Amino acid sequence: MRYIFAAILGVHGLIHLIGFTNAFFTTSIEKQVLGISKPVGSLWLMAFLLFIISGLQFLTYKKWFYLAFIAVILSQILIIIAWKDARYGTIANIIILCVSISAYSTYRFKAMVASESRQLFQSFKVDELSIITEKDIISLPEIVQKWMTSSGVLGKEKVETVSLKQIGNMRIKLNGTWMPFTATQYFSVRQPAFVWSTSVEAMPVISMVGRDKLIGGEGAMLIKLAGFVPIVNASKNDKINQGAMIRYLAELCWFPSGAINDSIIWESIDKHSVKATLIINGKSVSGVFKFTNDGKIESFEANRYYGGETSSELEKWVVKNKEYQDFNGIIIPSKSEVIWKLSEGDFNWLQLEITDIVYNSKQLY
Repeated sequence: MRYIFAAILGVHGLIHLIGFTNAFFTTSIEKQVLGISKPVGSLWLMAFLLFIISGLQFLTYKKWFYLAFIAVILSQILIIIAWKDARYGTIANIIILCVSISAYSTYRFKAMVASESRQLFQSFKVDELSIITEKDIISLPEIVQKWMTSSGVLGKEKVETVSLKQIGNMRIKLNGTWMPFTATQYFSVRQPAFVWSTSVEAMPVISMVGRDKLIGGEGAMLIKLAGFVPIVNASKNDKINQGAMIRYLAELCWFPSGAINDSIIWESIDKHSVKATLIINGKSVSGVFKFTNDGKIESFEANRYYGGETSSELEKWVVKNKEYQDFNGIIIPSKSEVIWKLSEGDFNWLQLEITDIVYNSKQLY
């Protein structure tokens, strides 16, 4: 679809040369187009150039939409002047305008997410990192100690920031169609927080962008279709807050040294299970980690609100880890699936894979 849209920009631009050639050259084209003076012909040439340059910028992932907006406005003025012969060009202008608005809105959305993500790292200082020793983990339940030891964090710097990339598939209803997504996520560990952003291929030519975050114990979720049509915009909501805090707790598996944070309380349940409680600004959530014999996190379970509406009810939310991988000398779950245990059946809504992870860096992807 990318190349089809680039072709629309190019072909639509080329058609504007008709007005230019009618004004400056003798051609076989019938001079039915109104306004073929040389000044107006120059404007047709300018519209051609704007569309062609916009197309090149689009293909090279630059900010093409600014020129495209100008091109569409100029083009439509010229089309109105020559309405009898050029009116069908309005269709192309509408298509280009809609895609441009979507691209601009997505750009602004990503800029907002980048700003929020940078805020997580403001207090991070590389020279204050300490090395994790056995003394740091001695008070933790035995299976948690085993997890941290087998993951490889002992002898390494304590993680204060995390940046990661994900790919995978998601769906919004039981037995619904899987939609591919890509995502980036940033964590602050000393003061538990995260910002997660995603782009989802909802339809062949339409994508959704989303942002989920937890800062200061407060969650917020924003999802937009085509970058500008709000689908979900929830914040300042106890149920959203609870869900975001549980999510942070579950994703602790990607930075095991976060287990020694004072905000987390660990309680043994049995040989392979522990209860973890996260406390932020007086708010608390809990969940259960289950481990394999060799100390890998097998799953995480918690009661989480299914949605952020006032009518949302608690349902069992389960993360199952499928594969593990060594990133930067630390072994973490690399492939996982997320399941809601609903009365009508298990709703496996998310399948994800970690493709890259960076610790203790202030740089954004």
